[in-house]
Amino acid sequence: MQNMNLLVSADAPLSENQNSHTPIVEKDALVSEAGPSGSNSSISIHQNGGDMISIYVVHSGDTLSQIADMFGVSVNTIKWGNNLTSNTLKEGQTLVILPISGVKHTVVKGDTIDSLAKKYKGDIDEILAYNNLQRGAKLTTGTEIIIPDGEVVAPPTAKSVSYPKSSGLKEYAGYYLRPIVGGVKTQGIHGYNGVDLASSYGSAILASADGEVIISKNSGWNGGYGDYIVVKHANGTQTLYAHLSQSLVSVGQAVKQGDIIGAMGSTGKATGVHLHFEIRGAKNPF
Repeated sequence: MQNMNLLVSADAPLSENQNSHTPIVEKDALVSEAGPSGSNSSISIHQNGGDMISIYVVHSGDTLSQIADMFGVSVNTIKWGNNLTSNTLKEGQTLVILPISGVKHTVVKGDTIDSLAKKYKGDIDEILAYNNLQRGAKLTTGTEIIIPDGEVVAPPTAKSVSYPKSSGLKEYAGYYLRPIVGGVKTQGIHGYNGVDLASSYGSAILASADGEVIISKNSGWNGGYGDYIVVKHANGTQTLYAHLSQSLVSVGQAVKQGDIIGAMGSTGKATGVHLHFEIRGAKNPF
């Protein structure tokens, strides 16, 4: 839970504690704190190993399917998180592997995109985009459909999947600064240990603690985060700032607590102007 996995080509220099089968340069990971639960004969939880957000640098000969197998995710997870419209990759290209949580559903007779969206509280456009389907497409019985951020109400006899709760995470009293000035909290802990804080469009987003920027996106859907930033901190945790109207920092940049790193917006999967703020690896005090 402490670091983000940064993988590069197999011919890159490896640290002393690495082997040729695991070209990991720096262990940095963002781990999911929550997700859907419940299962039955036709549905199951879709998640990668550990639900980590990882960064992978493409090297010669890589294919999307090979990278997907490496991380234990679907090809669409990679395309979804990087706004890819084709399967073509370029050497040196950096990919963010997002832990898209949701529901994997095996299609039965009578299923439609509309009915699945309603059943699992999903978004129709997201389901279409994630599964490379066209609006009005007929679903084939027996195929699998992923509903991003889908939810399942487990029947009383079903075994639920257990996820760590925010209350069980380590607490760093006084370590994190509230990332906006003023405003209001519009939603408590949800998703990956995140809260929603709302103010006016374009209002300043502050670095919650000293750290280094490891992700900075200024365009794209990015798995629903829209424009977003991830900062890693010296205590082994990470903070994530999503739905921005603009990121004002770049990858590798050192930031101090209270620095303005972005502007509030409503990009990605957002209802209204707000900041979705996550803390990975520690209790979210906000």
